[in-house]
Amino acid sequence: MSHPDHKLNLRPLGTPRGVSSVVSPRGIAASPGDKNSKVKCARGKKSIFEAYLSREEVSEGLKRGTLIQGILRINPKKFHEAFIPSPDGDRDIFIDGVIARNRALNGDLVAVRLLPEEQWKVIKPESNDKEAEGADESDLPEELCGHQLPQQTVKNGNDGPDVVLEAPLGDSDSEEGHGSTHAMLIDGVKVLSVCGSGGGKEHAGIPDRKEESTSTAPDTRAASEKALQRSAKVVYILERKHSRAATGILKPLADRNSELFRKYALFSPTDHRVPRIYVPLKDCPQDFVSRPKNYASTLFICRIADWKEDSNFALGQLAKSLGQAGEIEPETEGILTEYGVDFSDFSSEVLECLPQQLPWTIPPEEFNKRRDLRKDCIFTIDPSTARDLDDALSCKPLADGNFEVGVHIADVSYFVPEGSELDKVAAERATSVYLVQKVVPMLPRLLCEELCSLNPMTDKLTFSVIWTLTPEGKILDEWFGRTIIRSCTKLSYDHAQSMIENPDEKIPETELPPICPEHSSEEVQRAVLNLHSIAQKLREQRFVNGALRLDQLKLAFTLDHETGMPQGCHIYEYRDSNKLVEEFMLLANMAVAHRIHRAFPDQALLRRHPPPQSKMLNDLVEFCEQMGLRVDVGSAGALNKSLTKTFGDDKYSLARKEVLTNMYSRPMQMALYFCSGMLPDPEQFRHYALNVPLYTHFTSPIRRFADVIVHRLLAATLGYKSLPDVEPAALQKQADHCNDRRMASKRVQELSTNLFFAILVKECGPLESEAMVMGVLNQAFDVLVLRFGVQKRIYCNALPLRSYHFQKVGKKPELTLVWEPQDPEQEPVQQVITVFSLVEVVLQAEDGALKYSALLKLPGADTCRALPLEDGASQDGEDHDGDGGHDLA
Repeated sequence: MSHPDHKLNLRPLGTPRGVSSVVSPRGIAASPGDKNSKVKCARGKKSIFEAYLSREEVSEGLKRGTLIQGILRINPKKFHEAFIPSPDGDRDIFIDGVIARNRALNGDLVAVRLLPEEQWKVIKPESNDKEAEGADESDLPEELCGHQLPQQTVKNGNDGPDVVLEAPLGDSDSEEGHGSTHAMLIDGVKVLSVCGSGGGKEHAGIPDRKEESTSTAPDTRAASEKALQRSAKVVYILERKHSRAATGILKPLADRNSELFRKYALFSPTDHRVPRIYVPLKDCPQDFVSRPKNYASTLFICRIADWKEDSNFALGQLAKSLGQAGEIEPETEGILTEYGVDFSDFSSEVLECLPQQLPWTIPPEEFNKRRDLRKDCIFTIDPSTARDLDDALSCKPLADGNFEVGVHIADVSYFVPEGSELDKVAAERATSVYLVQKVVPMLPRLLCEELCSLNPMTDKLTFSVIWTLTPEGKILDEWFGRTIIRSCTKLSYDHAQSMIENPDEKIPETELPPICPEHSSEEVQRAVLNLHSIAQKLREQRFVNGALRLDQLKLAFTLDHETGMPQGCHIYEYRDSNKLVEEFMLLANMAVAHRIHRAFPDQALLRRHPPPQSKMLNDLVEFCEQMGLRVDVGSAGALNKSLTKTFGDDKYSLARKEVLTNMYSRPMQMALYFCSGMLPDPEQFRHYALNVPLYTHFTSPIRRFADVIVHRLLAATLGYKSLPDVEPAALQKQADHCNDRRMASKRVQELSTNLFFAILVKECGPLESEAMVMGVLNQAFDVLVLRFGVQKRIYCNALPLRSYHFQKVGKKPELTLVWEPQDPEQEPVQQVITVFSLVEVVLQAEDGALKYSALLKLPGADTCRALPLEDGASQDGEDHDGDGGHDLA
C-alpha cells in the first residue's frame, strides 16, 4: 500500500540536480554521531574517520604531487572496494574499505594520499583479481558505440543523432550517428571481469559447501607476474558530485532499549554504496513506530545531511514517500532523484522566456538575415516515435556529377537568450534524460516538440552546414550559415531502410508518410539513395583513416499502451539508414569543430576522447594471446581491424565478436567536453575513437546544452553576434558540468532499462537462452545472454554443485563445475567454464524483489536447478537488507 505524502515532513522533489534543503546537525538533539551519544562503535569514543585536510593543504599537496585527485568509483558488487583512475593511465589506484574512503560517495571528486608501499594491494596471478578496474558502471563514450539514441516510448519522441562507436556505455555518442534504443547494460553496471576478482566470498550469507580451490597451472612466469596495485586513502572531497540522495526502505533500529531507538529510524538504501542513514522519527510517517511492517515494502527518498567523523552511519532527512517498491513510477522517480535529475515542471519565469503569441511565426526580418532553403528537398530521418526532431538532411545533384549535401540543425539558440532564466535552467539540466517510458527534457516541450522541432511542412529556423561533395565523399566546398527550411517529409529509419533495400522500386505512397506537393516520393528516394552511397564512402574512408567502433547489443522494449508495462523486448538492429544519418552528423560536428577552433583557439568548446588505459589494454592483449587471438592495439584503427575479423564461420561468430568487443570496452575512457584554452597540448584534443584532431557536438541542441554553446560560438565566427563573454575557466566549468550530467543521464538510462527488463523477467519469466561466457572469476562467471543481449553474473554457490575448482592455465582462467547428480546412481557431470564457452541459462525473478538472477542449466538437463537462498543472502555478494553491509568497526 502506498502512503500519502501528507504524513511526512516533506521537501519538494524535482529540484535542480537533486538540490534540497538539508537538516542542520545542530537542529537535532543527540544526533547519532554526537560525542555524548550512547551508541558507539568498537573504537569507543575515537573518531572512525580522519578529519579532512584544509583546502590550502590540499591545493599545496596537489601542486607538489603528494596528493592525487580523481573521480571515486565504488565497486557495485563489493562496496568495500573503490578506485580512482591513475593520472598516468596505469592501473587504477585502490581504496580499500569504507574508512579509507572517508565518507566520500560514488562519483565524488576526491583528493587521495598514497599509502606506504607495504600497504599496497598485492595482485597475485592466481587470484584472477582484475575486477578492480572493470568495476565501473559501463563507461564507453557514445562516440565509440554507433549513433544510438535512447529509445522513445509510444508516447514520446526521440532524441536526435549522436555518434556512437559501434558501442561505452551505450551512450549515444558513436559520435554522431542516429539510432534509437537504450544502449544500456541490463545489470545497471558493466562488470566484464575477463580476469575478474573473486578473492572473497562472492555469495554472502550462503555457507560454502564446496571444495573450492584456486590452484594455478604451472607457469614459469608466475613469480614475476606478482604485481602491486597502488593503494590510497581519501583526505578531502573536492566536489560532492553524488547527489547525496538515495532510495530505500525504512526500518526501526534493532536495539529497542537504546536512546536512539526513541529518536531515529534506520534508512537502508537500495544502492549499497551509500551508507545506512539515521532519520529522525519526526520525519517518518505518523504510524511508523506503531506499525513499521506496513512500510516494509514502501520506497522512500532520503537525503544525507551530515556524516560525522565518529559515526558509522550518516545522518539524513526523509524527503518523500515514493510508493510501492517494484512499481515502475516510484522506482523511476527514485532513480531520477538519486542521480540528481531535475524532473520538476519548468517555472513560470522560464516559460515567460518563450514566445507568448501562439501559433508562432518566423519574424519577417529573419528572412533578410538567413539563406532561404524552403524550396529545397529537405527531410528528417528519425525513429518513428520521435517528436524532438533536431536534424534534417538534403542532397541535390549538380550538373557536374557532384552533390550539394546539407545538414540542417534546429536553431535552438535563437529561442534561448543568453543569461535568461531559460538559459540558466537549460545550462543546469545540460541534457535531456531518456528513460524507457518517457523523457525528462532539457527544454520546455513547446520548444522541444514544436518551435524547434523540424516538423514537416512548416517553416523552421535552422543552422546549416552545406558541402559540395564528390560521389566519393571528397569535400570540394563548405558553407556554414543560418537558414530557413521547410522539411518536406518525416521519414522513419524503417522508411529510409526500405528505400535503400529497394533502390529500383517505387515505394507505395501508402507505405510512406505524407510528402509535401512540391516534392515527390521519387525525389526523396533519390536523395536518400545518393546520401546512402556517399555515406558508405565516407564511412569506409573513416575506417581506412583509423576510426574505431565498439558496437554492443542494445535492448529495446515494446510497452502496453494502457498500462505502460513491458510486453516484450528485442535487440535493436543498427542498419544502413542509421549509419547514413550518423556519417553526416559526424561530418558536420568535425567541420564545426575546426571552424570554431580556428576562430577562437582559446574559447572553443570541443570534445576529446582520451586513449584507453594502457595497463588494462596490455593485460587484455596478453589474455587474448593465451586464448589464441591476436589483437593489435597499436592504434584505434588497428584495434578496429582486429575486432572486425571473422571469429569463426559458425552461427556463434557474432557472439564471439560481441564478447571480445565488450572486453575491449573496459579499458576505454569517456569522451569529454572541454575548453580549448584550458589544455596546453593540442595533442590532448584528439578523439581516440574517431581518430581525428578536433571534434565537437553541434547536431543535437534540443537535447544537449553543449550543442547550444557551440551554436553560439559558430554564430560568433560568422559575424552574426559577438563572441560570448566567457573566460576559458568559466567555459571549462560549464563543460565539466555537461560531462557530469551526461554521465548521470547514462546511468539513469541504464537503470531504467534494468528496471524494465527485471519487470519483464518477473512477469514473463523464467526466460531461457543460450549464453556465451565473457569472464571467469574464482567463484562466479559472467555471461552474455544471447537472446536478450544482457550481461549477468552466475555464482557457483547458487548452483547444486558437488564442488568447483578454479585454475589458470597461463593467463586463461578456468572454472570446473562438478554437478551433484540428480540420481545418486549416476556419475557427477563435469563442466569446464572458460571465456567463449557456450552455456544454457535461465533468467528468473528473485522472490519479493525487483531483481533477477541467472542460473545455469546442467548440460543436457531439461530444467535448471538452484539452491534456495538463505535469509539475507543475495546474488551479488552484498547484504541486501542492509543489516550487515556497512558496519565500519
